[in-house]
Amino acid sequence: MKAVNTKTIVFVTGAFVSHNGWDQWKEYFEAQGYTTYAPAWPHKDAPAAELRDRQPNDTALAGLTFNELIDHYANFVKSLPEKPIIIGHSLGGLITQILINRDLGVAGIAIHPVPPQGVFPYEFSFLKAGYKVFGLFTSLKKTYLMSLADWQYAFTNGMTLEEQMKTWEENVIPESKTVARGGITSAAKVDFKKAHAPLLITSGEFDNIIPTLR
Repeated sequence: MKAVNTKTIVFVTGAFVSHNGWDQWKEYFEAQGYTTYAPAWPHKDAPAAELRDRQPNDTALAGLTFNELIDHYANFVKSLPEKPIIIGHSLGGLITQILINRDLGVAGIAIHPVPPQGVFPYEFSFLKAGYKVFGLFTSLKKTYLMSLADWQYAFTNGMTLEEQMKTWEENVIPESKTVARGGITSAAKVDFKKAHAPLLITSGEFDNIIPTLR
């Protein structure tokens, strides 16, 4: 296996949250000499409170597809002067796997990633944490906003109530149901037989979305 030789990192944001959640990660790696990027999703490049004010009528975001989101990150990575390390969380972890599968990075880290097509977690907590964003029997022209209660269960179950409320205010933003549904289609396919750059996949001991096997 070749040594990773790059000084560029791209962070890929998952669903429900602002790209500004990577700020402390960026600060850490920039202090180590890396150039870092955490590009926002299309139609999400604004403060969290401003994006929440558009709920549920942000039609541009509601119409975003998963394929368009993947292409957004793929095109960004291709525009860089060197192949980066790609780090993604949750749905961003799935996108990371897809970008590595396309040979767009020198290495990838998928943190608690949504699984690719054909891999379906059977744990009840996975279903409970994520089913609402699919918006079954609701309009795809309306965006979905995660409630504080769902945020507490799906993302911050190890935090104090004060921390949960603070991080909800800072991070939670409306989401496209169309993007979420795309995550279980052929758009989420990864070719497991294809050779690829090193890829680290992590789960969380107490994570309700992508829990460790017990």
